Amino acid sequence: MNNIKAWHDLFESRNLDGLEHLLDKHAVFYSPLVFKPQEGRRLTSMYLKNAYKMFFSDGNESFTYVREIHSDSDSMLEFTCEIEGIMINGVDIIKWNDEGKIYEFKVMIRPNKAIEKVKEKMSELLSNLSAFDKLKLKASMVVDGLKK
Repeated sequence: MNNIKAWHDLFESRNLDGLEHLLDKHAVFYSPLVFKPQEGRRLTSMYLKNAYKMFFSDGNESFTYVREIHSDSDSMLEFTCEIEGIMINGVDIIKWNDEGKIYEFKVMIRPNKAIEKVKEKMSELLSNLSAFDKLKLKASMVVDGLKK
């Protein structure tokens, strides 16, 4: 069941506290920067929340969805954004389960300068995670693995 309205509501509210409720517990995130799929709700949430911070940091309001294509189980959202003078063009590809939760989220970005800028900014954000946050994330991934 396509639940794109809930996704847009999160973005428009500028509050991602409800993101984990929108993600299936076995959600998979496919990053344009990391070869290995990132599996699990918590890991997917962490990447999406940090991407959100990156796109909207310092009051940046240039992120916008410019085209959308939907079916009952899929959404494709093309976006544009500017970060430090670099124009970013990307696509979010979302797969929805029968309960309207995201079980797959894939991001594609172009051109190469945009990929380099996103990599730089995401690396900064992820390196700022505290040791405690990293430990909590690893522990939650272990627990999620045991529940499979």
